[in-house]
Amino acid sequence: MPERDDAPERLPQPSPAEMDLPVVMDALSDPIRLSILHRYLVDAAGGERSCGWVGIDRPKSTLTHHFRVLREAGLLEQHLEGLTRVSRVRTEDVQQRFPGLLDLVLDWQVPVGLVRAEAVA
Repeated sequence: MPERDDAPERLPQPSPAEMDLPVVMDALSDPIRLSILHRYLVDAAGGERSCGWVGIDRPKSTLTHHFRVLREAGLLEQHLEGLTRVSRVRTEDVQQRFPGLLDLVLDWQVPVGLVRAEAVA
């Protein structure tokens, strides 16, 4: 089925077969990236949210880097809606490729103070 002309521009990401365990584990080795993924799984319930929604108090350039690493590892899908990047966890693809990995992320405790309190309230 051809893509619609008005469909959001999806940023490059690996296919499930191209997802590489060392790359995924490297992406998850940083507490900020792990927190981002955890927040999308728990607070967004697998839905789409803008990158600014995540509530981590770091410079925009730093967060852009972390989102890019997660996307290039295959953990997040991102697309542009105007000037806004919208992300969601690639739950089905990750579960297919690495069963149980997202359960570990869900069970992980985000360090206190990493995510702004008003962001999770």
